[in-house]
Amino acid sequence: MSKPTYELAHIVKEHRNAFEKNHTPLQQHKRVLTAIEHCRTMAMGGHVDQCTACNHLRISYNSCRNRHCPKCQATNRERWIEARQQDLLPTTYFHVVFTLPHELNGYCQKYPKSLYNILFAASKETIETFGNDVKHLGAQTGMVSILHTWGQNLSLHPHVHMIVPGCGITPAGYVKQAKNKGKYLFPIKAMSIVYKNKFMEKLKQFLQSEKQELDVTLRKKLYNLNWVVYAKQPFGGPKQVIEYLGRYTHKIAISNHRIKDISNGMVTFTYKDYAHGSQQKLMTLTGEEFLRRFCLHILPPRFMKIRHFGFLASRIKPALRMQQMKLGVLIQNQEKQNWKALAKAKLNYDVDACPCCKTGRMIRIQTFDANAPPDLTRLKTLKTNVSLSIK
Repeated sequence: MSKPTYELAHIVKEHRNAFEKNHTPLQQHKRVLTAIEHCRTMAMGGHVDQCTACNHLRISYNSCRNRHCPKCQATNRERWIEARQQDLLPTTYFHVVFTLPHELNGYCQKYPKSLYNILFAASKETIETFGNDVKHLGAQTGMVSILHTWGQNLSLHPHVHMIVPGCGITPAGYVKQAKNKGKYLFPIKAMSIVYKNKFMEKLKQFLQSEKQELDVTLRKKLYNLNWVVYAKQPFGGPKQVIEYLGRYTHKIAISNHRIKDISNGMVTFTYKDYAHGSQQKLMTLTGEEFLRRFCLHILPPRFMKIRHFGFLASRIKPALRMQQMKLGVLIQNQEKQNWKALAKAKLNYDVDACPCCKTGRMIRIQTFDANAPPDLTRLKTLKTNVSLSIK
């Protein structure tokens, strides 16, 4: 994929001062914006590589590694996918989405950590309720849940993507397949009702702990709504599940490739209009409004946005390995690859290949600290036929 013309970092650099003056963002928002603005710039420090064949020099700046940065997620995603492939079972997998009504957005903005924790818990307990019911499964289920907080237009739209195996582990320690023959997981309408009731009960308890009461009109409205639980068609095979889920795990509110123009104080980006057949359209916002919306999706510090439940939880991984062995699934212990090996194997990008002659290898010859340029005096002592590129 070609390098995008515009980046989120450009928007932050151009509009940050006005945004902070008029919207007073939280300190955690400022830290994220600083990381994105400085990512792969001199402010982060870097290193110099030299080709072993043609002496080409390449200056590379360090990444910020922030989970909200669109330039720092590719290898993290591939590493996560590689780890999850070790947890697969020979069964049907389902993709279920639990969504919060937009009427709760005000609480999500004020208490993001607590509301998102309730979303995780209510959706998990909904799946567990149906899994434990002998009419549907009668066994312990497993789940991988990923929190997303955005809609295509950067509005606040909290929802959880959940991957659920169509099987469970019985108290006797056997794998039991769901009774629907792989056609669907559990009844959607029934799941929606259970999910709503569980969330509302937990919300009530949380507000009581904050010495607050849920507005009566809002409470009635929320109970009268049909809460959206969406289940897609089952996947073709277990490995397709992981590849598909990999699109969601390290996704952020907007990628650089969606940004189409930054000019005259405005930002234009693409979005899918799901209300009109997923048509691709353009939206234009002021730079301040764009950053305001983006900051809605900066998660609280150390908040876990990917969670594993049931027999997929890390604490009971030995039990999962035992079931895989019983079912004839061979798990090969693989050494953890560094980011360069992942980039070459999964992204078809050889970091150490010379971009100039295409035959030599790039060897690091110098590092430099943040806000410090490379040692030009030393570089001048190299051979005179050196070309230079900045990455």
